[in-house]
Amino acid sequence: MAAAVAPQQPQQPEAQQEASTSQGAAPPPLRKPTFCKIADLRPGTSGHNLVVKVVSSKVVLQRARPDGSKMRQVRIAECIVGDETGVIVFTARTLPNCDQVELMKEGATVTLRNAKIDMFKGSMRLAVDKWGIVTATDDASFEPKVDNNLSLVEYELVNVIDE
Repeated sequence: MAAAVAPQQPQQPEAQQEASTSQGAAPPPLRKPTFCKIADLRPGTSGHNLVVKVVSSKVVLQRARPDGSKMRQVRIAECIVGDETGVIVFTARTLPNCDQVELMKEGATVTLRNAKIDMFKGSMRLAVDKWGIVTATDDASFEPKVDNNLSLVEYELVNVIDE
């Protein structure tokens, strides 16, 4: 009794198999952003998405660019932004892709994408760098809780020695 053996097809390396299956396939859909509240922010964290109202805004630095071009000035503003859980200082900057200072007018509602927490003299500051997005949105229905200012909490770095 001879058993019939089917001829085997030559095996393709895994990289070629993946490439051949992914050429015609659409990329996976992007994840929906998850929005957090001001009270959830902690020192040294990043990747926050928030919808906030601007309570106040003050330009603290305005000067010409170091290369001498008059097209765009360097501007930095410190803004108090917040939601129904609290407020925090937001540092708005003039970036190549977005003038954050222009968007941060008192009473405006903005969406901050990929925001991070910077520490300045022991207190938290919210910032959006070139990897994040600041956009103006429709007026929100909440009022910022100004009596819970997270930037007034002073943090101290403590080194713990394992024994």
